[in-house]
Amino acid sequence: MTETLAERRARLMGPNVPTFYRTPVHIVKGEGVWLWDADGKRYLDCYNNVPHVGHCHPRVVEAICRQAATLNTHTRYLHDLVLDYIERLTATLGHGISQAILTCTGSEANDIALRMAQAATGATGIIVTDATYHGNTMAVSQLSTRKPPIGGRWPNVRLVPAPDSLRRPDPDGHIFAGHVRAAMAELEAAGFGTSALLICPMFANEGLPSLPPGWLAATEAALREAGALIISDEVQPGFGRAGSHFWGHERLGFRPDIVTMGKPMGNGHPVAGVATTPAIMAAFRNAFSYFNTFGGNPVSAAAALAVLEVIRDEGLQENAATTSAHVLARLQDLRHPFLADVRANGLFFGAELIDGDQPATAFAAALVESMVARGFLMNVIGAGRNILKIRPPMPFGIDHADLLLDALEDALRDTKVPA
Repeated sequence: MTETLAERRARLMGPNVPTFYRTPVHIVKGEGVWLWDADGKRYLDCYNNVPHVGHCHPRVVEAICRQAATLNTHTRYLHDLVLDYIERLTATLGHGISQAILTCTGSEANDIALRMAQAATGATGIIVTDATYHGNTMAVSQLSTRKPPIGGRWPNVRLVPAPDSLRRPDPDGHIFAGHVRAAMAELEAAGFGTSALLICPMFANEGLPSLPPGWLAATEAALREAGALIISDEVQPGFGRAGSHFWGHERLGFRPDIVTMGKPMGNGHPVAGVATTPAIMAAFRNAFSYFNTFGGNPVSAAAALAVLEVIRDEGLQENAATTSAHVLARLQDLRHPFLADVRANGLFFGAELIDGDQPATAFAAALVESMVARGFLMNVIGAGRNILKIRPPMPFGIDHADLLLDALEDALRDTKVPA
């Protein structure tokens, strides 16, 4: 009997290795905002922020190939490209952030950021939301709420209620700040103190709530008063996705002490990083002996430099702003009994589905499957897994958006509530 690809995958990779969709899609080719499966079916990629400037962008491919044919080593040797990249990257940040460590994944970057905060403050407590995700290392997996850690969560971690602009309005952020203050008091009483609050400035995994600029001001003031830091996880919001701003923290309007980033940096090449101020970097370097064999290698640096150049030269941040306004207007025109709210944050969109007063989780899953069958890739987010998550590559334009919204309008009409 012939073994299927899914069966072979399970035999070689083990059980419960995640795939998207009930019938996993076997992708064999990508170009721009499009993907093709093994049967030749074309899909509009409305979900993937890894190929930030488009699948297989020729300038990024050429930069990788050229550098791979010249030299690839690590940062124990001197090379220019990693320094060129850090200069270009930190020039976009401000706030005294001028130094960086390059890694291979956002998980590694967040792990380092936690240690930076501990080294700079002398405290070990960390605060995150109760519906977050920041990666897969031992440390950051303690922060994820999807699967509780074996043996229980570390005692120096506190979870605070995530913002929810639909069910728990908090227009000026003072309720959230109160939760953070309470968590800091608990950590202080337990002898840990607070090293940092780690957040995604779009609160993407929490459901992309609609929050105004300055919303985090009260929380920021509380953290500064306690001598704690703010870590901004820009793996999803960063590199122009916000449209109006290059970074998510700029759009929300707060000053980060440490910025982490990942997926979009190399357009699929494994490069990520953590950037901070010289004082925090010195504290980290004096407290920890850290080296990453592949982080900052010349090929990764070449890929990352090419991504920054393409964002600038092709006006992708400006495209995100223009397309965002169009998509939001069309989302607001959609009608369905379960469609409770739609929201946009640059080229990142959510549509919340509620059945009565409960998350319409099963319907949201069925709707995603219906869209995949139509040739559109998306997924769900939020604690109830009931919010459509639309986060396409940055070249996604108005014509692509109209294809998506026409199909979504049809899918909302035709998708049945699962029995």
